[in-house]
Amino acid sequence: MRRHRIMGLLGALTLAAATLAGTAGPANAADPAPASAPGGESPPAEFGTDWHDPLTPAPPVARPGSRSCEVTLAEAQFRDFTPYRGSYAPPEGCGADQWAAVVLRLDGKVKGRQYDRLGHLSLGGVEILRTSTPQPSPDGITWSVEKDVTRYRDTLARPQSVEMLIGNVVNDTYTGVIDVKVTLTFYAAEGRTPAASDTPDRVLPLTAPSVTTPRNTERLLAEVYATGSGGGCEEYWYMTTPDAAPYSCKAEGGPYREVRVSVDGQLAGIAAPFPTVWTGGWSNPFLWYVTPGPRAFDVQPIRYDLTPYAALLNDGRPHRIEVSVAGVPAGQSGWSTPANLLLWQDEAREVVTGALTRHEQGDPASSSRWTPAAPGGEHRLDTEGGHRLTVAGHLDTSHGRVTTTVTRAVHNTSAHRWTEGENRDALTATWTDDETVTRGATATRTHRTYTMDGETTLGAGDRLRTVLSLGDRADTATVRGGRKVDSSRLDDRYTGDATYTANVPRDQRHAVATTSARSRLYGSSAPGGCYDRTVTAVQGTLTVDRRRC
Repeated sequence: MRRHRIMGLLGALTLAAATLAGTAGPANAADPAPASAPGGESPPAEFGTDWHDPLTPAPPVARPGSRSCEVTLAEAQFRDFTPYRGSYAPPEGCGADQWAAVVLRLDGKVKGRQYDRLGHLSLGGVEILRTSTPQPSPDGITWSVEKDVTRYRDTLARPQSVEMLIGNVVNDTYTGVIDVKVTLTFYAAEGRTPAASDTPDRVLPLTAPSVTTPRNTERLLAEVYATGSGGGCEEYWYMTTPDAAPYSCKAEGGPYREVRVSVDGQLAGIAAPFPTVWTGGWSNPFLWYVTPGPRAFDVQPIRYDLTPYAALLNDGRPHRIEVSVAGVPAGQSGWSTPANLLLWQDEAREVVTGALTRHEQGDPASSSRWTPAAPGGEHRLDTEGGHRLTVAGHLDTSHGRVTTTVTRAVHNTSAHRWTEGENRDALTATWTDDETVTRGATATRTHRTYTMDGETTLGAGDRLRTVLSLGDRADTATVRGGRKVDSSRLDDRYTGDATYTANVPRDQRHAVATTSARSRLYGSSAPGGCYDRTVTAVQGTLTVDRRRC
C-alpha cells in the first residue's frame, strides 16, 4: 500500500496508514488542542493504547415494527486470503418473499496491529456488501455496519451459496485477526406494515461475459461496486500524474477516471467514481480511528438506468454487458467492479418489445497540465475532464408505450501541488455527476458533488501532519407533469487534523488528532423529513455527539 515518498519515510509500522485522499491547511499550525468529552471526561494529551470504537454519523437503517426473523449469514475469522463459504436458506415464519424490509448487519472486532482491509459478501454470486475495516488499537476495537438489502429480495427468497472475504495477513508484525459476524433480519409484511414496494423481480450477477435477461423486462438497472483499491497507485487514482511530472504515482493520462457500462460494445452509461478514502488514508491512520470517511464502511454501488436498452436485451439471446474504468493505464490493475442487474418484469406480457431510439455522446475530455516547480517551490498539476451521454428508448408494455430517456454528465477538476521529495503533498478536487431519468411523464434529477481538499506535510523532527476535508452531497428531485412530487438532500462531510512522529515505534509517535463527521439528510429519505448528526473525536476520545432536527 505504498504511495509517495512521504509514505516511504514512514517505515513498516506506519504502512498501515497507507491510503490516500486530499488535504488542505497550514503546514506549520500547532497540534490540535484537547476538548471536553460529552460526559465531562477530558481527552488525553495524545493517543494511548486504546480509543473509542469507530462510529459514523449516518442515519440508522429504518426498521419496521412488525414481526422479525434473524438468519446468520456468515461467521468467520479472517487471517489470510481464504474466503468463508457457507449456505443460506430463507427464514421461516416471516413470509415467503414479500417482506417489509431486510436489514444486513456486520459486527466486527480486531485488536493489535493491522492494515485496513477491503471485504465483500456475495449471495448466489450477487454482491450485496462491499466494505473496509478500521485499523485497531492495541487493546482492541469493535464496530458494526448496517445496510438495507431489501432490493435483493429475489436472491434472498431462495437457498443460496454464501461467500465472504476480507483478505488479511497475520504475522509477528501484523497481529490483528479480523473477527466478523453477519446477520440478516427479515421484517414481515403484516397488518399495517406493507411489503416493500418497487423491489426488482429479478437480480442477476454479472459474473460471466454475457447475460440473457427475461424477455418481458420493462425496467433495467445496473449497479457497480467500483473501488480503486488493493494497493498500488490506483488506490490513490486522484493523485496520479502523467509520466513527465516527477511524482511517484504515475498514470499516462493523469488522474481523471470514469466508470463506464457498455451493452454489446456500445457505451450505455457513464459515472464519476466516488473518491473513497480508506481507514489508512493520506498516510495518517489517526484521522480515521474513530471517524471513518464517507462510505468507507459501506461502499455504495454506482447505479445506471439501462431501460433504454431493454428492447434490445428482450430478444432472448445472450448479450455482453461490461464495465470498464476509463483513464486507467493499459495493463494497470487496482480496480474492482463487481456488478448486478436489477430487473422489473411486465407480468401481463411474455415478451415486451420496443426500440433504442437515441444515442448521443459528447467527446470525452480530459487534460492535465503540469507546471514545474521553481527552485524551492511546488510542482502543480491542473486537471479537468468530463463527458456527457444521452440514451433513449421505448417499450410497448401492457400499460401502454413507455419512453425512457437517460442523460448523464460527469465533470472533474483538480489541482495537485507537491514539493521535490514530496514532503508536502496537497490536492483540491471536485467531482460532479448530474443525471436526469425521464420515464413517461415523470423525471428524476440527481446532482451529485464529491469534494476533497487537503495537505500532508512531513516537517521538522519527522512530524507528519495531515489536514483534510471530504464532502459527499446529492440533491434529488422528482417532477411529474411539471410539479415537484418528491425531493431529498444528502450532505455528508468530514474534517480532520492529525499529527504524529514518523519512523519511530508505535509508542513513541506522540500522536494528536481532532476529527469530525457530520451527516445531514432532508426530505422523503430522512426519518421525519430531517436528520442531522455530528460526531467529533479528540485523541480518540468522543467529545461531541450532537443530534439536531
